[in-house]
Amino acid sequence: MAQYNLNINGKSLKVDVDTNTPMLWVLRDHLDMVGTKFGCGIAQCGACTIHLDGNAVRSCQLPVSAVEDAKITTIEGLSENGDHPVQQAWMEHDVPQCGYCQAGQIMTAAALLQQNPSPSDEEIENAMNGNICRCGTYLRIKAAVKTASQKL
Repeated sequence: MAQYNLNINGKSLKVDVDTNTPMLWVLRDHLDMVGTKFGCGIAQCGACTIHLDGNAVRSCQLPVSAVEDAKITTIEGLSENGDHPVQQAWMEHDVPQCGYCQAGQIMTAAALLQQNPSPSDEEIENAMNGNICRCGTYLRIKAAVKTASQKL
């Protein structure tokens, strides 16, 4: 076990965990931040997406030992009141159905728009590729990303 000082959602938090513990489990099991979801466990579905220094990354395969000096943002830290433009656009377009993948989808979309405020359809599709939605709301997801880009 090792102690890590982590910068999560603008707060300094300490955890005492094994060096190979994936960030997903640090967040969920040790810090009670359950907005980040477990999907596949092999970084293929996107449900566990968080921001690491502003980049969308899969937390299920990211060991805590690799992030100690990074700025981490989870879905809980994207906005205090759910009023981030991506979250607002998600509701406008009725994107969520079962909702399971939505935190990862939103985090991926927010990172895309932070890096590219006016993405083309192709850029949206490329960025969102790999975030699996079992309900198949991909067209609404793309429309919501476009709407959010106009709000930013």
